[in-house]
Formats: sequence, C-alpha cells, structure tokens
Amino acid sequence: MQAFQDSRARYLFEAVSCGSVRAAAEKLGIVPSAVSRQVSLLEEELGLALLERHRTGVVPTEAGQLILDYHRQQTAHQHDMLAKVDALRGLHSGSVSVVSGEGFAQELIDGPIRQFRLQHPGVSVSLEIYGTTEIMRRVREDEAEIGLVYYPPADSHITARGAARQPMHAIVHPQHPLADVPHTTLQALTQWPIALLQGVYGIRQLVEYAEQADKIRLSPALTSNLISVLISFVATNQGVTLLPPCAITTELAQDRVRAVAVNSTPFQQAEMQLITRTGRYLSPSANRFLQYCMQGMQAFHTGE
Repeated sequence: MQAFQDSRARYLFEAVSCGSVRAAAEKLGIVPSAVSRQVSLLEEELGLALLERHRTGVVPTEAGQLILDYHRQQTAHQHDMLAKVDALRGLHSGSVSVVSGEGFAQELIDGPIRQFRLQHPGVSVSLEIYGTTEIMRRVREDEAEIGLVYYPPADSHITARGAARQPMHAIVHPQHPLADVPHTTLQALTQWPIALLQGVYGIRQLVEYAEQADKIRLSPALTSNLISVLISFVATNQGVTLLPPCAITTELAQDRVRAVAVNSTPFQQAEMQLITRTGRYLSPSANRFLQYCMQGMQAFHTGE
C-alpha cells in the first residue's frame, strides 16, 4: 500500500479552500513555490495528480478529493481527542471558537461571553463574524466549534443545538408613518426607500424568498454587507430596512428604531439557530458556552 506524509495534505487542503496556490501561501505565510512543492511531493508519493489548474483557480481531482476527505476526517479526530483531553483538565483552561452573524455579536458580548468569562476566566473565547455560507462551512469543516446563524440552509452535516423562531420585521425610524402600526406588508414597503443586506447572508436569502412568494420586487436605494450601515440608514430617517429584531436588540431598547411585523409567510417562519457539526465531540468549555447562549440570549426565550 502506498504511504504518504499526512502533513502534506494540509497544503492541498489550503490550496483548494483558498481557491489558488498563491492565496493558500498568503494564508500560511509562506511563498507560493513552497505550497506547490508540497503538493507536488504528495502527488509523487501517490503517483496521481491531485489538482487541476483552471483560469479561475485550482480544483481537486478525484484522487485529490479523497485526500481532502481524509484530511478533514483526521482533523475532526484530532479535535475530538483534544476535546477529551480538555475534559480531563476541567474548565480551568482551554478555548471556545464561535462564528456568528454580525447581528448577534453585541448580544453575545453583553450576555453569554460576559457571563462565561466571569465564571471561567481561564478559558478564552474566539468570536469571528461572517455571512451565513461561511459560518456553515467553518462549523462543517471544524474551523469553529459553535455557530450562531439566521435562516440557515438545510445541511446533513450540521446539527441545530438550539433554535428560536425569529420573524423578519420592517425596521423604521420612531417618527416614520409605520412606527406605530401593528403590521405591514412588502407591498406597502415599496412606498419608501429601502436598504437591504447584500452578499451571502441568510437575511438576504430570506428576503429574496419572500419576494418570490409574495410576487413583490424590492428596489433597494442602498445595499451593504454590514447591518450597522442599514441601522444608520434607518436611524437617520432616510428609509426602511428588513431585519430580525434579535439582530438589533440594543437599538430597539434605545428606541433608535422600531420593528414592525410584516405579513409574509416566509418571514414568519424564519429561525435563528445555534449549530455544531453533526457528530462532533465538543469540549467541556464549548458545551458550557452553549448552555450560556441558550440561557443568556433573549431570542431563545422570546421567540415568536
């Protein structure tokens, strides 16, 4: 049976994940020729081509995909082993890696992270902010232990450890004509300038689904990849936006903006989820942090 050096699989993995050898080298902090050399040595060891180079980047061959699957499995086994080692040490040291949408960051810091750090000061917490697709990928590929995401797509490799119904709302200025009405419609929102989230986000995907279901086409006056920009647009009374209230708890509490229910079935069925990779053995620190999230985040107790 042909042997090969496991460590070289990482260079193949990074080249495919980053889309190119150059991008992988930048991430790893080495020169591109070093990445190419390691992949070439791996190909020599196995006697098969592992990468195909296209104008848009590199993609794995069938043999390359087998090596990638092997690398992911080995990485997953390593994470599980380290989690079990952490269990022997207790909650006096270690770390928890969390990926989240922008709208959840402030509540995570004010609630679960604050309380967790008070009780377990020796455990560090990493919180990184991404869009829905990247959150799902990082959890699925064990780059993060826990994800907090809004309106995630179905994925057999992802398990929801907690879920809460969080309907999308129209977000308006306190002096806006809609500020005090009990509900509105997508059709009514076309009367005002609207700001929408752009990019690979569950929020934008949900808006597009609702547009199709309600046969409405929204023409945004402003698009941004930051929720904070949309909030500023509304807070300065320039128009409206669409967001779940759980993403703007601070602004609602300060009465900088108001949330108005929208009569749209897709909007009413949307959820936020606390996710982990299916089958992953979480460290005691990560398991405890999950509990803090479930207990300390308002959305998990007031979901509509």
